[in-house]
Amino acid sequence: MKMVRAIIRPEKEQEVVLALEGAGFPAVTKSHVFGRGKQKGLQVGIVHYDELPKLVLMMVVEDRDVERVVQLILKTAHTGSIGDGKIFVSPIEQAYTIRTGKQEL
Repeated sequence: MKMVRAIIRPEKEQEVVLALEGAGFPAVTKSHVFGRGKQKGLQVGIVHYDELPKLVLMMVVEDRDVERVVQLILKTAHTGSIGDGKIFVSPIEQAYTIRTGKQEL
């Protein structure tokens, strides 16, 4: 199993989440965050915004589904502008359900 973390623009939240749900991936954790990437913020006139609002989507998927999920997020979160985001994929070693204490993997 793999953890897919996608940092996206907040305005793309609904589009990406609905696309994931429609493709059979309804389980997602969302967190609103602030950060900056390589561009080190945003300059608008004389005002510099050091940190910008972003949304982190986290989901655990089977290894066979990783590429499908990544491609779906890439397609639906894309605007073509700086700050579209990043996707990180990490291995999951263990998972437990808190209510039951049962190990899931």
